[in-house]
Amino acid sequence: MEQPERKQSMSSNVGVIGLGAMGSGMARSLRRHGSQVHVFDVRSEVAQAFAADGGVACASPAELAAQCSVIVSVVVNAAQTDSVLFGEGGCASAMAPGSVFVMCSTVDPNWSIALEARLAALGILYLDAPISGGAAKAASGEMTMMTSGTPAAYAAVGPLLDAMAAKVYRLGDQAGAGSKVKIINQLLAGVHIAAAAEAMALGLREGVDPAALYEVITHSAGNSWMFENRMAHVLAADYTPLSAVDIFVKDLGLVLDVARASKFPLPLSSTAHQMFMQASTAGFAREDDSAVIKIFPGIELPKKS
Repeated sequence: MEQPERKQSMSSNVGVIGLGAMGSGMARSLRRHGSQVHVFDVRSEVAQAFAADGGVACASPAELAAQCSVIVSVVVNAAQTDSVLFGEGGCASAMAPGSVFVMCSTVDPNWSIALEARLAALGILYLDAPISGGAAKAASGEMTMMTSGTPAAYAAVGPLLDAMAAKVYRLGDQAGAGSKVKIINQLLAGVHIAAAAEAMALGLREGVDPAALYEVITHSAGNSWMFENRMAHVLAADYTPLSAVDIFVKDLGLVLDVARASKFPLPLSSTAHQMFMQASTAGFAREDDSAVIKIFPGIELPKKS
């Protein structure tokens, strides 16, 4: 597992599809490092706002593809990625042979492997490149990318990856490995959030001051990055979705699908998935994933001060 060497030259025209919490930061990082960034988002006003600060807003993925040799897709899931590529106004038909599609969504690794073959038949290079780190690190160019793809794909996009991420891991010479590592990361992230919520809920049930509990745990062996980050949201009673409950319904579902295919048991992942499912069906689907704590009965959550 190695990180690529930095290069000085960069493709001048790069497309970014999907200007959500991560995609918008990645587009800004590319612009900051000298690329002419073309963007598309289903919310046209978001694309126009990006263009107002420098860049080009496109009316469709196909329009974007006609102007860019590298396209970075930062949409939610496989279905949206498929639509971006092959739906009405999709970019695949407009991409020139030898151009590169960089897929940053969390998807089933087998789906990513199949997509590489589908694009190769069109003469399009593909990089399986899921991301992690959150919106702040995406905006500062300090996130992590878990990548796999052909040497030709890396040769075309290496400097661009370095512009978006502090750590770019090369995990294999074909698609699938990047997505497998991301799936495992999401297993841990989801289980850690669920465990953090359970611990805080028990503290509330037992009458422990939540701020004091947070202070002690974040300076003790039981701490995790997810406890420190997500339980701060609970203390602030701020469930603005930086990553929503339904993201982990999807991602832990993918984790279980991958394991089920080889009959591999994942008891903790299964339980965490059920917790997020319960939170989603209880009406918290679009709230921050820390809202999984709301499934616990008989506790009084902190309120906004």
